[in-house]
Amino acid sequence: MLSDTPNELVRKAGRPARAKAEGARVNDPERTMQDILEVATREFAAKGLSGARIDEIAALTRTSKRMIYYYFGSKEGLYIAVLEEAYRRIRSIENQLHLEDLPPEDALRKLVAFTFDYQLANPDFIRLVMTENIHNGEFLAQSRSIQDLNVPAIHAVQAVYERGRDAGLFRGDIDPVDLHMSISALCFFNVSNRHTFSLIFKRDLCSAEALATRRSNIVEMIVRYVRKHD
Repeated sequence: MLSDTPNELVRKAGRPARAKAEGARVNDPERTMQDILEVATREFAAKGLSGARIDEIAALTRTSKRMIYYYFGSKEGLYIAVLEEAYRRIRSIENQLHLEDLPPEDALRKLVAFTFDYQLANPDFIRLVMTENIHNGEFLAQSRSIQDLNVPAIHAVQAVYERGRDAGLFRGDIDPVDLHMSISALCFFNVSNRHTFSLIFKRDLCSAEALATRRSNIVEMIVRYVRKHD
């Protein structure tokens, strides 16, 4: 059984995948591309596709526009690569949850808690998804890898749900894609709308207490929705 909790997995996910070792070779294409992706992620998340500037990304990575275009083809190509990396990271961590080792309800609780923790720890991911929705999914549609990456996510939800259903614990009328959407929606809103919601309703939604309560409530809402009631 995996010893890492959802919070621990998210903390690991928030760190760069590679160490910035001193004296690393300058002519390391993989490292250069990763540096560009990390900076571009922040730029696209903060400014959107139209607002981000290749000149700024080049300056922050100490590369050149020519180098960025060499690796990614265009600004849009870099943006798509950023989206692909963002989805790859969350799906990679999801694969480490080992939900199959847990009873169905515990597995569902762990999956929902992980989704909450990851999205909270990675607001740039939320902003990128919001930006891509502004573009009606135009660029995501051009990436086969993103579509392939999301297939296992649905399979994971489906496997947990079907185990619970077959054990007589979960309702038998739930669509796994709809369940995945419900989990994502509750966790997503907690990050995407926290500032406006806090201002309108005069609540501090970023305090440790508020976040712990919201996390617990979202997990409980999903479990109660799925649980079979006699």
